[in-house]
Amino acid sequence: MKLFKELEEILKYNFKDKNLLKKALTHKSYSKDNNEKLEFLGDRVLGLIISKKLLEKFPDEKEGIIDKKFANLVNKKTCVSIGKKLNLNKYLYLGASQKNFERSADKILSDSLEALVGAIYLDGGLKCSEKFILNFWENFIDKSVVTLIDPKTKLQEYSLKKFKKLPKYIFFKKSGPHHKPIFKTEVEVPEAKKIIGTGTSKKNAQQNAAEKLIKFLNI
Repeated sequence: MKLFKELEEILKYNFKDKNLLKKALTHKSYSKDNNEKLEFLGDRVLGLIISKKLLEKFPDEKEGIIDKKFANLVNKKTCVSIGKKLNLNKYLYLGASQKNFERSADKILSDSLEALVGAIYLDGGLKCSEKFILNFWENFIDKSVVTLIDPKTKLQEYSLKKFKKLPKYIFFKKSGPHHKPIFKTEVEVPEAKKIIGTGTSKKNAQQNAAEKLIKFLNI
């Protein structure tokens, strides 16, 4: 089939079993024999390959940063970007109910890309799926940047989620010369001891206190 050959050239992978390729491109609105199970498999294969690559590429990075990079690389937004680069919409089998339903287009594109990963894995094995993933995710991996959350924000998120309360900061001391003051601030959240932080301003003292409490709570 001409369209299959065209897509395989874009994917840089030739399927031995063309039925797997067709199934990966088939949405549930088109047929009961669709790509849902391949998408389930592809999601796991993608996660494995991206995890492995991140650990190899950033051996000294903290686990928390690796985890955030991973989440950014396998999320719907990235999959949609790659799906558009592949012009995947052109090759999808969609039922009449979905052809003009733009609101769900991104999810369909993302799911279909993961289904393709699953299909390549079944057709050619782990090495072939790894080659495909690293080829099309390479730029995203190279440019993966994580915006770090400051300690005060992180502690606030934790306290709101667990206790439905904001952390309580109490400024209680300023010392040192006028040109180089030292501020001390106390912070507390429910079910934890009060922690004192210091800094050259009230804001810095709060960040320091939050950072110490985060370490104490092992957040």
